[in-house]
Amino acid sequence: MPELLSAKQVSKIYQMGTNSVKALDSVSIDVNEGEFVAIQGTSGSGKSTLLNMLGGLDHPSSGEVFFASKPLGPFSKREMARYRRFSVGMIFQNFNLIPTMSAVENVSLALAFGGLRGLQRRERTKRLLARVGLEDRMTHRPSELSGGEQQRVAIARALANNPKVLLADEPTGNLDSVRAHELLGLLREMVTQDSLTILMVTHDHELANSFADRIVLMKDGKVV
Repeated sequence: MPELLSAKQVSKIYQMGTNSVKALDSVSIDVNEGEFVAIQGTSGSGKSTLLNMLGGLDHPSSGEVFFASKPLGPFSKREMARYRRFSVGMIFQNFNLIPTMSAVENVSLALAFGGLRGLQRRERTKRLLARVGLEDRMTHRPSELSGGEQQRVAIARALANNPKVLLADEPTGNLDSVRAHELLGLLREMVTQDSLTILMVTHDHELANSFADRIVLMKDGKVV
């Protein structure tokens, strides 16, 4: 399988007043196309910081992130926005859905940003929500959905514009164990059937062992 996403010697230093905090320390990681990789480590180990670098939400202090062999560093603001919209999808522990919008509207908005219009947009929205098992919950707002259902809407939204990679930051953090297994079963299915590439930060070793192809361990900003 070809390498799709990688970090090469990536470091990130945050300035906290007069103190420098090294969140990442020369981290290198390669993720192949169609691979499900879990990143584990204690709080403060740099897991989420690494995910933000790979998703183009933050820039390394040194080192480089590559997508399909292209470095992200030279990207203009417009190219970076396009990368975040079409190449990578992201889901988070807190779902980040718009509370006043229904499931359909939340997903449709992502497609609108991607440039899809009219009937095509409506049909793709319905297909995406059906794919995550929410055919009968499309008109419900987040407050009317369970945590597991909200995260499924978030997945449908993240996949709206056909990204190659899904970056998931503690996606099961707010779910009970049954819903967590259901959700990761769905993601595993997408890896197998749709050749989706997934990089997931999780503190749950049992889930990582059950669903990921391999586990990357981090400690003190380093891969161990």
